[in-house]
Amino acid sequence: MLESLKNYHVVLASNSPRRRELLAGLGIDFEVRVLPGIDESYPENLPVVDIAQYIATKKAAAYDVAVDELLITADTVVIVDDLVLGKPHNTDEASRMLHLLSGRTHQVVTGVCLRTRSCEHSFAVTTDVAFKVLTEEEIMHYVSVYKPFDKAGAYGIQEWIGFIGVTGLHGSYFNVMGLPVQRIYTELEHVL
Repeated sequence: MLESLKNYHVVLASNSPRRRELLAGLGIDFEVRVLPGIDESYPENLPVVDIAQYIATKKAAAYDVAVDELLITADTVVIVDDLVLGKPHNTDEASRMLHLLSGRTHQVVTGVCLRTRSCEHSFAVTTDVAFKVLTEEEIMHYVSVYKPFDKAGAYGIQEWIGFIGVTGLHGSYFNVMGLPVQRIYTELEHVL
């Protein structure tokens, strides 16, 4: 698979520094290319576990892919009680999200789309994450210091809140960071 990958110019369509770091960990050379203003809406009746994959595929459709390119798009959502938590817009919203996650287990779902000129393959990975009961002081400290406004569910597992708050994890840690790299590596066989 690694030899086949050398025939492609890999493009990661994401502004996320975490996704860049994780993809680089696979030892793959890639370019970051981001189109502004891609519509990330989804049908209201779409099951919540399908939203991230739907959006990742929708993002991929917005790009023109050259003959020698492999495009990777992704989207991550946090789900608790069938409620989708995206990126918070402000301090109050981030605090509200963390209160919802406090003392509970939630799901982090990342949808990924791998696309070449001749093939498109998408999938989603789900990880269960358990949080301890977070105090008001812990929530306010995290939100004010780390400003998690670019993170689904208002937290980064690799940051302070993950260190002090996560009590258990079932599934891929890297998926919770935003890119299930092990699964991407495996799924590349479907498009190369």
